[in-house]
Formats: sequence, structure tokens, C-alpha cells
Amino acid sequence: MSDTATLAPAEVATGQESVETPAAHAAALPPTMPRRRELIFGTVFVTAGVVMAMLTLIGSYIATRDAAGARWLADNQIALTQPNMQMLTMVMSVVTMQWAVWSISRDDRYHTYLALGVTMLLGIAFVNQSTFLFKEAGIAITQPEGPLFYAVTIGHLAMIVAGLIFLLLMAFRTLGGQYSSRQPDGIGAAAVFWYSGVALYAVIWFAVYIQK
Repeated sequence: MSDTATLAPAEVATGQESVETPAAHAAALPPTMPRRRELIFGTVFVTAGVVMAMLTLIGSYIATRDAAGARWLADNQIALTQPNMQMLTMVMSVVTMQWAVWSISRDDRYHTYLALGVTMLLGIAFVNQSTFLFKEAGIAITQPEGPLFYAVTIGHLAMIVAGLIFLLLMAFRTLGGQYSSRQPDGIGAAAVFWYSGVALYAVIWFAVYIQK
């Protein structure tokens, strides 16, 4: 007779349990969550590089403007109404972006989508305001001020457009269930990039439009 046949029924059952238990235990384990903060750290590094590049352009703009003196933008008039409205739009977008971060951390998906939508709407309004400002200012690229002026302003505008794309992608991933209170990093990373864009515009607003 085989060894199995000589075992008592209880012993056979015990042997089967020893084989089945590891598989059952593995199936009972919760799904492994991705590591936290990786996306935020990556976004911080990329944002730091973009901000440093933009600050370099702004510094070059200020130095060239100071060297030119009264001749700088002497043939152009930039009214403060439009830049001030852009600054107000950016400040409001900070509030709605933080609203999205607060909502996703509490699994309030409805208000997360609403806050992201309003933030993107304000960002699109900023882009529209910028194109209107360029037309009103009438600064030609062939002017001595043209290359640096557009390098600073359009460079920042490109950052805002990139932020809008980032927000849209994070909104879709949230809609797919990837982000929640347990894993809110996507919304947090988009907020880091957006806040940096707003802070950078505050510098441009003062250095380019207020000081002229």
C-alpha cells in the first residue's frame, strides 16, 4: 500500500491544508499600493529646473532694461488693467487648486472634479488674457525689447499650458479611480507645478509690467 493509504483521514486532511494554506493566505493579502511621493518628488525636480530657467530670463530682462534706461518700451504702452486681471485670475486658481487637493484627500470626488474643472477654466482664461495683452501692447519681435519680452512672457505662458495638460491628465486618472485619499499624489503633484506657475507670474507681473 502507498504511504498515503496508511495515513489516518485526519492526517491526510492536515497534509492538504498545509499545501492550500499559503495560496489562500496570498489571495487574502490586500493589493500592494504604489510607493507614495514619487510623482511629487519628480514634479518638484522638474519644476525647479523650469523655475530656474525662467528666473534667469527675467534677470536678463531686468539687466537689459536697466541698461537701456528710458528708451526701453518708449514706443509702447502697456496698461496695467490686463496684467492686474491676469494676476487676480492666477490668485483665484490657487484657491480652486487647493480645493481639489483638499477634496481628493477626503475622497470627495464630486468636488475634486469640480475644483479641477474651475482651475482649468481659470487657466484657459489666463491664456486668453495673455494673447489679448500681446495684441494690445503691440511689441514687435524686431524691436530691441521684443526677444526678451516674449521669451519671458511666452515662456511662462508655455508653463501654464503645460500645467493645464498636467491637470487634465490627473483629472482623467482620478476619474479612472487611480487617485483617492489613500493615493492623492497625482493631484498634489499637479498642484506643486501650478503653484509654481502662479508664483512665477507674480514675479513677472512686478518685474515686467509694474516696473516696466
